[in-house]
This record gives sequence, structure tokens and C-alpha cells, in this order.
Amino acid sequence: MTAPAAPRVVVIGAGPAGLRAVEVLARAGLRPVLVDEAPRPGGQIYRQPPVGAERPAEALYGLEAGKARALHALPAELGAAIDYRPGTLAWAIEDNGIDLLGPKGFERLDFDRLILATGAMDRILPFPGWTLPGVFTLGAAQIALKAQGMAIGARVALVGAGPLLPLIVHQYRKAGATVVAALDVTPFTAKVAALPGLLAEPVTLAKGLWYTARNAVAGLAIRSGVDAIAAQGRDRVEALVWRDAKGREHRVACDAVGASFGLRSEAQLADLAKLDFVFEPVTRQWIPDRDAAGRSSRPDVYLAGDGAGIGGADAAELQGARAALALLEDVGRPIDAARVAALDARLARQARFRAALERAYPFPAHLVDVIGDDEILCRCEGITAGTVRAAARDRDAGEMNRLKALTRLGMGRCQGRVCGQAAAEVLARALDRDVAAVGRLRGNPPVKPIPIREALT
Repeated sequence: MTAPAAPRVVVIGAGPAGLRAVEVLARAGLRPVLVDEAPRPGGQIYRQPPVGAERPAEALYGLEAGKARALHALPAELGAAIDYRPGTLAWAIEDNGIDLLGPKGFERLDFDRLILATGAMDRILPFPGWTLPGVFTLGAAQIALKAQGMAIGARVALVGAGPLLPLIVHQYRKAGATVVAALDVTPFTAKVAALPGLLAEPVTLAKGLWYTARNAVAGLAIRSGVDAIAAQGRDRVEALVWRDAKGREHRVACDAVGASFGLRSEAQLADLAKLDFVFEPVTRQWIPDRDAAGRSSRPDVYLAGDGAGIGGADAAELQGARAALALLEDVGRPIDAARVAALDARLARQARFRAALERAYPFPAHLVDVIGDDEILCRCEGITAGTVRAAARDRDAGEMNRLKALTRLGMGRCQGRVCGQAAAEVLARALDRDVAAVGRLRGNPPVKPIPIREALT
């Protein structure tokens, strides 16, 4: 009797989750295909510089240098045990096929089992001047430093609503950049209240406190409870104005601003795979539904990492391994029950820590409340907040996809990845509804722009 053929397994994403998933699968005797848009492994958090422009890991990743090195080395260590395809965009999923665009052009890749480890991107909230040249997301500011070895400006103001802020302030300071302001739009009291829960991961907490303390010693204490921000300038950003928790206005000259307000899951491929989604009320976003092992609503698709709910790099590694073990179990391969139990316990602890972290950095709803009618929400199509409010008031735009049809919001290059969540918040307030009630923009292929000339050949 012949043994059943090994299933064709595809993993999308070579960040912490995807890399740990292929490691488990390869060591179990499968030969997974690892698809990643970036030219080198590591994901956003452990992004590598281009070949030939390498710098010491300690300079790029600080206290996480060891983890970064270990993950970067995995594809080479696994060698022929995996089919690694860097520089390859997965731009659509239909049934059991993935449309790819890589070094060899367009390709259709079929799968029996699929693990989506698609990561996250910055959550954007519009503010006056946010479309000026020189305004970046925090993630973009970090990528410039890691991938290109350069700061986004000579005098940089950094604004955030999450634990990425103190890390990037530290990284910019260590790189020799001049940080003229470090502003947190969430209250300091929230961090104090969340401290008992943050003790679930004492090492991670200690790292965050270390970054914060080092910044303060260097004269870069982060100002918490910032009430409003605005970038000013004519042809590019020239200053950042903000209002503190006591209502006092401040202004600092700068030539670059990095500003983000948490993270959002990159879930477009999960949508195209026709997975069920659930609304996560703490982070105020729709995410693909999964169980504790990473199984989705579709029996042949698994989820790991920030693409199915924000958890951070450490949790992503654990989730990648756990999803791979679930896949192996589902295809009849033996798995180590003790290893599964240990992973589940660590993931439960990570979940408690993450819940506390979200309480420490709550969603800055006050910034949505002050978005003016003239403020651009959708940069691709030039749609303002006033247009969204008028559609809600006068055109029966009761949910996000009707809003898209009526206004073209979300129809541009980013497919709503940048504007979608902010628009949902504005629409919900205009309708006096909870943000969950207005739904989410449906995903459409291609999830990112592709060259139409090649697509038609």
C-alpha cells in the first residue's frame, strides 16, 4: 500500500510567524512553499537592509538582535527542505490557488493547505497637515532606518499610540538623529492602571521600561496625553503643533513627522480566501476568525501572527509554530502533545500581556472627534471627512461598502488599507452608531498594485 502523497503547503509571509511555521513543517518532513514580498526574510519588525548595506544586528534591532539573527538564518538553515520564494507578491486567492508576481513574472500556485502570516501595518488617523511631504508613519520611519540606514529628516517629531513609540525614539536617538518631540496620544494613567497585567511578561515589560528610561535620561521624555496634533508647512512639513492634556498649545520646528496610532492587521488575503471575520472591540477592527491553534473558518487555511489580530513579534513566533502543528495534526502527522501544551500555555500568557498592553495604549478616539470636514480621509481618491458625513446624512450610506460605492473612498491604490478604519470611525460617528455596525471594506484583488501590462500578457 502506497503512502498518501504529502500535501502541498504554502506559507505566505516570512516574518516571525511564517518563518517559525515553515521550520516546524520542514522538520516534520513536509516541504512547504514560503512566499514573501520582501527580498530578505524577517518581516517588518526584523526587516533587513539590502545586500551589501548590512549593519550590525545590535544597531538595527537592539535588545532583539539575537532573535532577529536566528530568524534571518532560518531559510538558509532549512535549505532545500523548503521552497523559499522571496521578492514575490501574493496578490489574489481564489479557491485553492494563489496568484503570484515574482522574479519570473506571474504564476498560479495551487495548495492543499495554506498558512497566512501576513503581518500588520500602521493604523492611520488623519490630522491637519498629514498629507504634507515629510509626514510618515512610525513604521515607515523605522523602515527607513533599518532598510536604508537613514532618518526621515534632520529634525524629527515622533507621535504614537502604542509601544512602538518608545522603541523608535530610542532607535532614532541611537542612530544620531535629532528627535525634537516624542508625543503619546494616550494617557499616562492608562499605563499605570495596566501595569499588573503587563507583569504577565516581565522580560518584555522590562525592555519597554528600559527604552523609556534611556530616552528620558537622554532628554527625550515622552509626553503622554497629547490631545491634538497638526503638521504645518507650505510645500513640506516645517513644524508640529500639539495640545497637551491641560489644553496648552506647543509648537516645535521640524522637517519630518512620524505618526501612527497603533497597528491594523493585513487581512486582505484572508478576505479573498473567504474566511469568516469577527470584530475585535478593544482594537476596534475586523480580524479573521481563528481558534487558539490557528485554525480558521476554512478547514484548509490557518492563521498566525499579526495578520489575524495584533499580538507582537514574540506571540507571532509562537503562533506560527502552533498553526503548523495544527496543520500537521489535521493531515494525520504525529505531533508532540507536550510541545503543544507548552505552546498553548505561553500563548495564553502572551494573550494576557497583550490585553493589558491594549489597555495601556487605548484607541485615541479623541483624535477622531476633531477631524474636520475639510480633512482628507482617502488620499487616493481625494475624499474628505465632510464627504463621508454628507453621504451618511443625505445618501443613506449606512455601511462601508455602500459608502465606497457612493463616494469612491477605498477605490484607489491602497484598496482602503490606509483610509478604511479611519473612514469607518467617521461614518459611525456621523450615523451615531457603534463602529462595528458600519462593517468593513470587502477585499478585492489585486491586494496591492501590479503592472497591468504583464497582467494582460
